[in-house]
Amino acid sequence: MEERNAAVKQFFGMSQRGDLKEAVQGLYNPQLIMLMSNSTMFEQHVKELEALFPQVPSIGCIGMCYDTKVAEHGVGVVAFLDGVSAAANVLEQVSVMPVKYIRRLEEDLNRISASQADTICIDFCSGNDACVLTTIYTALRHRNISLVGGTGDGGKVSANGKIYEDSVAYALVRNQGGRVKAYKENIYRPMGNYRFIASNTDKAKYIIGALNGRPARQVYQDILHVTEQQILTQTFKNPFGKLNGDETCIISIKEVSGNALACFRQVNDSDVLILLELADYKAVVKETIQRICKDFPRRSAVFSVNCLFRYKLFSENGYMNEYLRDMGALGDHAGLVGYGEHYNNQFVNQSMSCVVFE
Repeated sequence: MEERNAAVKQFFGMSQRGDLKEAVQGLYNPQLIMLMSNSTMFEQHVKELEALFPQVPSIGCIGMCYDTKVAEHGVGVVAFLDGVSAAANVLEQVSVMPVKYIRRLEEDLNRISASQADTICIDFCSGNDACVLTTIYTALRHRNISLVGGTGDGGKVSANGKIYEDSVAYALVRNQGGRVKAYKENIYRPMGNYRFIASNTDKAKYIIGALNGRPARQVYQDILHVTEQQILTQTFKNPFGKLNGDETCIISIKEVSGNALACFRQVNDSDVLILLELADYKAVVKETIQRICKDFPRRSAVFSVNCLFRYKLFSENGYMNEYLRDMGALGDHAGLVGYGEHYNNQFVNQSMSCVVFE
């Protein structure tokens, strides 16, 4: 009888004071390492990590991370050991021509014999997400491989010990002993029957000038009865949604720009938008956990990306620790707080995406 491969082991270590050696204490023979660092020590951490674990595939970005607690300013490391094959690499010039480097991804997919049932692509991006995801997905689509990822801070990412700007670092992880599956969680639902056609948009600056022909800022304020100052916190409760087939893409407001609204993702002229409101997020999280348990009675690891806005919302409502405890009940759970989440070919805001390893 054929022997099954060992289950994936996920390691998580953190240091609140940014001491990388402390964060990787007890880590032996990793197959892949993901580094989440802070803006002042990122370069140093990337060098140090490469010196400690030469030749081990790695990707990194600037951002907070968590398991049952959050490291806000320190450093965290998630690593996969046992039972995985992995490759890490980078697509450069993402704002101009990421497709120029797509061969790298195609070669890596071949090298680890990636397939739909057992392989995930995890990406850390420096920006220009929508373009990046379209490009990466052209290669992943041929094998139906899912993607989970997020945007780091500071416009920088790392791959295999080197730092890149205007790039996306990616890791391919193949579970040798079972399946993998990607999930996305949305804690918002449509509010009322509002339907808006966007116009006067600025694609480069992610600006919505008008909704149904009226100034976007005015429309948002009139419906929600908020002052201009309140708009940026109101978006935690009431972001916009863009209809995309059966899916709703969440669009957060970044800032007020005169009578227009600047967002965290692109909106184009003639896009149909709706207004969203916060659902019972504790119930939604429980539902996600139940769905994962039903799909995977045996889980070896969960890696998630939570939006910074979700982190703020949960923290302000005293729910963050409870949330991490609930997710921790799935088994080894760790993740990144991102500035935008990736799920397959979608770039979303205010969401959570995760990958579960059997």
